[in-house]
Amino acid sequence: MSWWCTGIRWKDGQPAIGWYGQGRGERASPLAYGQRLAFVARGERRCLGVWRAGKRTPCPTGATVPGRAGRAQCPECARLDRSFSVAADTNAADPRTYRVYLAWFGPGMVKVGITAEERGRARLLEQGAVAWAWLGRGPLMAARRTEELLRAALGVPDRIAYARKRAVRAHLPAAPERAREVAELHARAAALTGWPDSLERVGCEVADHADVFGLEGLPDPARVITEMVPDGAVVGRLVGAAGPDLHFADGLVVDTRLLAGWELAAPVDGVAGTSVPVAEIPSAPEHPPVEQDGLF
Repeated sequence: MSWWCTGIRWKDGQPAIGWYGQGRGERASPLAYGQRLAFVARGERRCLGVWRAGKRTPCPTGATVPGRAGRAQCPECARLDRSFSVAADTNAADPRTYRVYLAWFGPGMVKVGITAEERGRARLLEQGAVAWAWLGRGPLMAARRTEELLRAALGVPDRIAYARKRAVRAHLPAAPERAREVAELHARAAALTGWPDSLERVGCEVADHADVFGLEGLPDPARVITEMVPDGAVVGRLVGAAGPDLHFADGLVVDTRLLAGWELAAPVDGVAGTSVPVAEIPSAPEHPPVEQDGLF
């Protein structure tokens, strides 16, 4: 029986590659910076079904998924997924406690968001937040109203494109400057009126993920895979990881969202390098526009 890749998983604050085997559940392969990675895509890319409440429901039709799609889901499973989605405001009755946060990805690139308190910093790791701080905690709808208040009052988005995030990772300012930018915005947010009464304020304590991501000495990101293809190989030495991205020593970036849904195997002898389609990564503009999260 096959194991299908589910993309990167930040397990206990460290990167790992997730796998799903129907009837066998989930497992993860921890990643270590400095290790050589080499794998080949086999067969077709398959829908991974729906993950909810710590359990995966397989796709009832075993549908195939296009290689360039950002999610390994067929349209039917994607619709079911959104019907229980906090992000899509279709699960307003969620009784869990939520936290509002500020996430910093680069100079001038700060977003506000919410995450279930029980998930801890997992959402920040999944997004590739280099520096971050909590703002408040409380019921879901109070957290959502606070998020909207801060977006409007502070002029910060709730989404930043991954292409922008990865373009600046090799040239970030020092940790004190990162912390200063987050702390200044935290102070502006705390001074605003209109916070819901049911949301508890959280004092500013800026955390940093540069060491976790391996950003020290990270090479300039030069190329990013655009899709996996049958029998296409990816080969390189892993030197860092942030959000869904794996950074290789030769400047290649592997967006692991594109690995999800594939059966990955060790390459046969003779596979010397990466053979899947890639795109050049342009230099980040000095004042890039705000974009939505996406592949490119």
